[in-house]
Amino acid sequence: MEQNQCCHHQHGHAECIRIVPIFNHLEDSQMDLIAESAKTLHLQKGEMLFRAGEKDDTLYIINSGKARIYRLSDSGKEQLVRILNPGDFTGEVAIFQSGSIHENYAEALQNTSICLIKREDLQEYLVEYPQISLKILSEVTMRLKDSEKQTTQVAIENVETRIISFLAENVEKGSGNSPTIILPMSKKDLASYLGTTPETISRKFTTLEELGLIKQLPKKKIKIMDLDQLLK
Repeated sequence: MEQNQCCHHQHGHAECIRIVPIFNHLEDSQMDLIAESAKTLHLQKGEMLFRAGEKDDTLYIINSGKARIYRLSDSGKEQLVRILNPGDFTGEVAIFQSGSIHENYAEALQNTSICLIKREDLQEYLVEYPQISLKILSEVTMRLKDSEKQTTQVAIENVETRIISFLAENVEKGSGNSPTIILPMSKKDLASYLGTTPETISRKFTTLEELGLIKQLPKKKIKIMDLDQLLK
């Protein structure tokens, strides 16, 4: 499939620079400058942003839509790494390491608009505005913590505990004790992310529903009947 690349409307770039924590602390004029070297890429659902083995020399920022990053094991089994939502970015390794190669795959989960900034352009801004590097470092550190937490959970917690933790993490702040959440991924991806099978996920959801703790709604929505009770 042809990727529809359009690189002319400045407004989109500026907007995408403003929604990212690594840039939105800068002055307006500085953000506009960075936006000048950004390009916009529109992907249809199912199109690939990059594949393992390709050159990794670009920072990608999700402007709208959603993408998933996954890797393939030697046996060809998919392992979800993370889901990218608007304001999220990937490709930070390229910024600090020249000649790096993608180890993962990135696929649009819906129609998605992405801003691209090439490594050499970004390098100039990092020298000029060192605080960008610190922001990137802080984001990457948080990811590392999440990743370590996920690894530990898979190693020591049972599937039910992992599912409950995941549901609780997706509750918006301030949404009370019986919130409705939207699963950020399919059951297949959720299973991969939590280190289990889609069948087990479905079975555990049914068990939690029978216990009156959750209600499964259409469009990947889950109503948590009593958050306190669920966490017990």
